[in-house]
Amino acid sequence: MKGVILDKDSFDRGDIDLKKLLQHPVEWTDYASTSPAQIKHRIKGREIIITNKVELNKDLLESTNCLKLIMIAATGTDNVDLDECRATGITVCNARHYATPAVVQHTFALMLNLLTNQFRYHQAVAAGAWCNSNVFCLLDYPIVEIQNKTLGIIGYGALGKKVAEIAKAFGMFVQICQRPGGKKESGRISFKQILADSDVLTIHCPLTPDTLNLLGENEFNRMKSNAIIINTARGAIIDSEALVNALKKGQIAGAGIDVLSEEPPPSSEPLLQPALLQQDAPNLIVTPHNAWATRESRQRLVDQITEILGKWLSGHPINVVS
Repeated sequence: MKGVILDKDSFDRGDIDLKKLLQHPVEWTDYASTSPAQIKHRIKGREIIITNKVELNKDLLESTNCLKLIMIAATGTDNVDLDECRATGITVCNARHYATPAVVQHTFALMLNLLTNQFRYHQAVAAGAWCNSNVFCLLDYPIVEIQNKTLGIIGYGALGKKVAEIAKAFGMFVQICQRPGGKKESGRISFKQILADSDVLTIHCPLTPDTLNLLGENEFNRMKSNAIIINTARGAIIDSEALVNALKKGQIAGAGIDVLSEEPPPSSEPLLQPALLQQDAPNLIVTPHNAWATRESRQRLVDQITEILGKWLSGHPINVVS
């Protein structure tokens, strides 16, 4: 049985133990990354595919002649044509909950950095400002306590629930947003009210037609001017242009962004313009979609893929999405 790993560099940089995966009776070929032009050739004759973000559309899937299993090395499945897989009997499995500790940790890292301006103080110290201060400390940028602030959570799955748990330990007031496009649920707050109430708004929902550009100009107008936004979910949930304008105008106080609508992003991405990051919006932190990527998280991912493969080979597949 032949298998291919299409984008190994997305989860292993030589620091992950793959021994158990390689012990399965599969002849593996792995690639650091795979461009769209290379996919068709690389999946030909393969019965098993592991992909993180490489897209497998209908045309590519139709070009294969013996494909039986696709394992997505991630939770999101939008890079694989699931309808085509169902129609042709290809099993698709994804990985789940492996990154929860890492993403929650990153969420609070962004939140605390924005509230305390630690990153700006670090830059000031590096530039010699502390050495030249006329008093013992620097107080050039606002420092805000997290205690007694209202946290609005959009998306209340495993990630959202863990964020809520830790936020309460910090002494925050937690509000859970009504599911966008969903039925009204007891104990949840309307989207409009969440926008108005939140000192910190954090996003942990999937990208769907109901959440595409969920936050735009109208939504930023409803928020507190001292509010900050954290997005470790999907980039297209926030309208980048609208966020840039909101930061420049002071409609919100800051944003911590780990995801963009196109990745890797083009140089034209509004949130990555040098002037914005360096001058116009010093209250913006952008990290390169690595909230999930602790070594521990990536090892859990590979271990789960190994388990998925073993269960499938034994005739008892798990984590099946198609």
